[in-house]
Amino acid sequence: MIDIVFLVISVITILSSIMVIRSRKLVHSAVYLAGSFMGTAAFFILLKAEFVAWIQVLVYVGAVVTLILFTIMLTKKGEEE
Repeated sequence: MIDIVFLVISVITILSSIMVIRSRKLVHSAVYLAGSFMGTAAFFILLKAEFVAWIQVLVYVGAVVTLILFTIMLTKKGEEE
């Protein structure tokens, strides 16, 4: 059972990481990055490291992705196609 959960989390994390690179819109990339960080936190939970998983969620998903989104929203927008 744990192997199936590991496989599902692995696929979600890898696909999310690929979409960070392939996405043309920065906001979508930031959302995919949050998904990738959540997948990493899920790996920590599988390893029975709940504290590290919470730190991963709070620091990376909470702070870094929020900072990236605010930076995207506050920068001057050029002409988009």
